Amino acid sequence: MLTVDFSRFPLAPGDRVLDLGCGAGRHAFECYRRGARVVALDRNAEEIREVATWFAAMKEAGEAPEGASATAMEGDALNLPFPDESFDVVIISEVMEHIPDDKGVLAEMVRVLRPGGRIAVTVPRYGPEKICWALSDAYHEVEGGHIRIYKADELLGRIREAGLRPYGSHHAHALHSPYWWLKCAFGVDNDKALPVRAYHKLLVWDIMKKPLLTRVAEQALNPLVGKSFVVYATKPHLPKADA
Repeated sequence: MLTVDFSRFPLAPGDRVLDLGCGAGRHAFECYRRGARVVALDRNAEEIREVATWFAAMKEAGEAPEGASATAMEGDALNLPFPDESFDVVIISEVMEHIPDDKGVLAEMVRVLRPGGRIAVTVPRYGPEKICWALSDAYHEVEGGHIRIYKADELLGRIREAGLRPYGSHHAHALHSPYWWLKCAFGVDNDKALPVRAYHKLLVWDIMKKPLLTRVAEQALNPLVGKSFVVYATKPHLPKADA
């Protein structure tokens, strides 16, 4: 399940991509399949080991084109172990809401992104997220949990302040908002509640089968209750100094 829309955020074979806070690796895997040279970085060592295993399996199965590469590594988003202007593309999906120093993370992403490079940022959307917080303290008051809810203008302002130029945005995963509302209402750790189990089966069916009905429904509902807010931006070229 991808949050970044690669029709709005195109990749070219050979692009150097950083998936920052990669988690289970869903965006890193898609970039690898598209022929990119991918680095998937996360602070969670267990998830990084799992992502590395999947990268190896994808290579063995021939899922990535010739010239593509993939590396999984543990690291700190506030102190990236890369030189300036190392990447053509940076993706940070559902991460910034966890990090106290979000401005510091944006600064590091801008540092390692080449001029003219592109960045995709996704965070939980304000409205659906606010409902989750209202229904359940346990949803966000956990170690490593969500510490803030971004309004769209606030996130766009942060991105502009970091020196990036937003060029597009949209909402995603409308069908997932009711699932999380149910989880929060019945208990975030209570997967046995009938409404939660039933809705989860619907989501799994939708992800696996991708039926036209739910695709059309989600597209129509995304502007209203999309669970994620997605922003695309570029790093401008610096003006050339006069000789």
